[in-house]
Amino acid sequence: MAISFDLSGKVALVTGANTGIGQGIALALAGAGADLVLVGHLPPEETISAAGKLGRKTWFIEADLLTIEPVEGIVQQALDAAGRIDILVNNAGIIRRADSTEFSERDWDEVMNINVKTVFFMCQRVGRHMIERGSGKIINIASMLSFQGGIRVPSYTASKSGVAGITRLLANEWAGKGININAIAPGYVATDNTAQLRADPERSQAILDRIPAGRWASPEDMGGAAVFLASPASDYVQGHVLAVDGGWLAR
Repeated sequence: MAISFDLSGKVALVTGANTGIGQGIALALAGAGADLVLVGHLPPEETISAAGKLGRKTWFIEADLLTIEPVEGIVQQALDAAGRIDILVNNAGIIRRADSTEFSERDWDEVMNINVKTVFFMCQRVGRHMIERGSGKIINIASMLSFQGGIRVPSYTASKSGVAGITRLLANEWAGKGININAIAPGYVATDNTAQLRADPERSQAILDRIPAGRWASPEDMGGAAVFLASPASDYVQGHVLAVDGGWLAR
């Protein structure tokens, strides 16, 4: 029996696709045939251009995901423009670094709001649409810190642990309704969020020494996992947090 990774005719809503992991995933989905609804602060011109060269349609929705206020409007605009949402990728997120003894309430709240609260309510709203249609794929972006504690990132660790929990919860509720909901847990990826780590020679080397693959990931390394989880090939995968980490957790 042939296994299909084809996303032709599908529409994927991706948050935070200007650069980094979100861009890598969006373009991988486009390469597999999906049209894109991209959500963020600024138009992701590079992503839109690259998707266009692949022959994909794109729509951009401007929104501040630090609150859940725009969620209803985002989904309605996406449906008005594209007619459907087959795939949701909750990628937008932020990180704040400080010793736990000095960590501020503002940094706690902002990270938790965008990384876990908005993720849940985007899943809820898009999930209603998918349940009505009887099908859909939701991909949340977890982290190595969904499994581990980390250092100097208390709200990020809490939020990404929450993403893993929400993913499992919603799979329990929605798997029988035709919805697949899973998460990707990227390893250490060369993005803006890890710039401070990569700029610290000792910390960067310590990280590389633990990665069996011997390198930082690129955003494009997340694309294959996203296409798998968005495609019919993953129809019996539910509530799973897929580590794409170069072997970090194996070490």
